[in-house]
Amino acid sequence: MSNRPIEIPIMTDLFARGEHPEYLFWVGCAGAFDDRYKKVAQSFAKILTHLKVSFAVLGKEESCTGDPARRAGNEMLYQMQAFQNIERLNGYGISKILTICPHCFNVFKNEYPDLGGHYEVINYLQFLDQCILDGKLKLDSQLFDNTVITYHDPCYLGRANDIYFEPRSILKKLSSKVVEMERHKSFALCCGAGGGQMFKEAEKGDKEIFIERTEEALQTHAAIIATACPFCMTMITDGLKYKNQEDSIKNYDIAELIVQSLNI
Repeated sequence: MSNRPIEIPIMTDLFARGEHPEYLFWVGCAGAFDDRYKKVAQSFAKILTHLKVSFAVLGKEESCTGDPARRAGNEMLYQMQAFQNIERLNGYGISKILTICPHCFNVFKNEYPDLGGHYEVINYLQFLDQCILDGKLKLDSQLFDNTVITYHDPCYLGRANDIYFEPRSILKKLSSKVVEMERHKSFALCCGAGGGQMFKEAEKGDKEIFIERTEEALQTHAAIIATACPFCMTMITDGLKYKNQEDSIKNYDIAELIVQSLNI
């Protein structure tokens, strides 16, 4: 993968020049602060730049969507964060939002409208798959062609928003050996981080969910476990470490696989 630096447009800079990008790329807390997921945010930004998409990020003006607060039961904090974000987004005249986090996608698409935040919200997999179908994004099918890949469905993409086709469509363009876990699509097992569990200690029980899900992935004998959510990436990566498989089996986001394919 190329490490060439890229210039990321900042919304406030473009706005000051009277420019209005077509899309806001909402980076999200994980994309901004988590060292592992920063690589995913960078990968998607590289793809957008490669495609010459008109986009910008909020940079330091971006705040949490409030989704974790609402899932943990703090409704007041959620609404405070949401109203602050809506005011900023509307101030810039933003109408289209690209997200890499399913939790951000879900809350913008399905919950912000209740508070007056109405936007066209597009998950990055929907965007990338459409670019491939339109012929704008051409993937190298040689790099991963003999690599067995399995895909873990994030709850907020799958069951919450019925996004099952796009990730599989992209992966099948990369490899002819895409295999499913025993539980997949609407029957997929949660990674174990949902409902605020990401931020608290495990509850009493015989087995943690992330271990159960990692074991299902290992049963496919895949060399790569593809994910599309920062929470899922953290849990699957932890599961591979727990099973001492982190050196032999890789956990990549789909955007990272595309960047490797394109060598950008």
